[in-house]
Amino acid sequence: MHALPVILVFDIGKTNKKILLFDESYALVDEETTHLPETTDEDGMICEDVHGLTKWMRDAYQKVMRDERYDVRAINISGYGASFVYLDESLEPFLPLYNYLKEYPQPLQQRFYKTYGGETVFSAQTASPVLGSLNSGMQLYRLKEERPAQFKALKYALHLPQYLSFILTHEPCSEITSIGCHTNLWDFGKNGYHEWVTREGIASKFPPLKKSTDVVVIRNHEKTIPVGIGLHDSSAALIPYLKNFHEPFILLSTGTWCISLNPFNNTPLTTDELQHDGLCYLTYQGQPVKASRLFAGYEHEQQIKRLSDHYGEPIERITAVAHDPEIIDRLKNRGWEARSQRDTLQHSSFEEVDLKDFEDSATAYHALIMNIVARQQMSTRIVMQGTEVKRIFVDGGFSKNSIYMHLLATLFPGVEVFAASVPQATALGAALIMHTRWNKKPLPADLIRLRHYAVNPL
Repeated sequence: MHALPVILVFDIGKTNKKILLFDESYALVDEETTHLPETTDEDGMICEDVHGLTKWMRDAYQKVMRDERYDVRAINISGYGASFVYLDESLEPFLPLYNYLKEYPQPLQQRFYKTYGGETVFSAQTASPVLGSLNSGMQLYRLKEERPAQFKALKYALHLPQYLSFILTHEPCSEITSIGCHTNLWDFGKNGYHEWVTREGIASKFPPLKKSTDVVVIRNHEKTIPVGIGLHDSSAALIPYLKNFHEPFILLSTGTWCISLNPFNNTPLTTDELQHDGLCYLTYQGQPVKASRLFAGYEHEQQIKRLSDHYGEPIERITAVAHDPEIIDRLKNRGWEARSQRDTLQHSSFEEVDLKDFEDSATAYHALIMNIVARQQMSTRIVMQGTEVKRIFVDGGFSKNSIYMHLLATLFPGVEVFAASVPQATALGAALIMHTRWNKKPLPADLIRLRHYAVNPL
């Protein structure tokens, strides 16, 4: 039996660590998911166990390489961002992998922004809203100011995806999708590190910046394997769409946060956009991707619990209701749509509505989704302005919600709205940019499954 040629992808989330194998047609042929025990840092904050993660990664690699069913031709990594692994002179981790949710000391944050032009100016330059530890560069600034001896002992700070690649390649590097995502490190106007990175001595702690498509060739017995340098997961998830579609589009990625990503909008972020949860990512090609966020998935989760309690019905039954145009018309006649459109991105009137105003759970649920979609329209328009977007692709949880999809199509009548399905999009994106390194077949044209939602005729 001949071994199947595959690419191996490690997809490392905060909760799930995945090993995935794709064949030459990018069909997923094997997958394994693991949950690793966490640890705590010196302040008692829960964080990733970098040593446990390192051991798991090495063991998982050896396990796959020993599997005679597969011929591993290439390897890449996708991982969550805003997290650094700190290497000493021996290139070994010597500090915790700090949690990006760790509270940031306000006096230190205020001093930083005061030194570098104020929050408004600095955030516009770096396309990074003020997010504390989620601005990963601020973690290094904190280390320098609070623990100078350990900062001095630091040889390299690697964003997590690049550290995961380093485990296999032993070659440290920096990479643009990790640096360019709300890190406070990148000056989008100058297309380089922000001046503070050099002034504070941070730049010397970063290894050389490589292209996202660069590889390091490693040897496994008699075999050589190209290994990618790793990608930030949000940028990786966009790659299947960039490979398949060339006309301007927006990817609306729905989950706890609903993030509108427009890779065809490279205008600088305005102060107003930053105040409305606007930010920028960088594609694997180093191009800005304007993005906006709405906390809609979390709101949906909270409100359906409220509906379940009020109506005495299981959540599964409430959310399974199909789109009903007659219910939508009744709600519009009551002024519910107009009321929802007066809400803001940060405030939903549904939170305050008396559920007795709705005759049944189906009507209440339609009203909830109508409210969410009205505010989603506001959020998505932030990144749509000034571009010739022809399509919106919706992936994630809301793409399976018929009420949401029909209403979204109604609110964007001049744009084609699709529910999109890309199995394991993040890992697939990491695999696709390695294509020319291992795969002589053409890229398949059916990587993304689409369902079109047309505006209902009047």
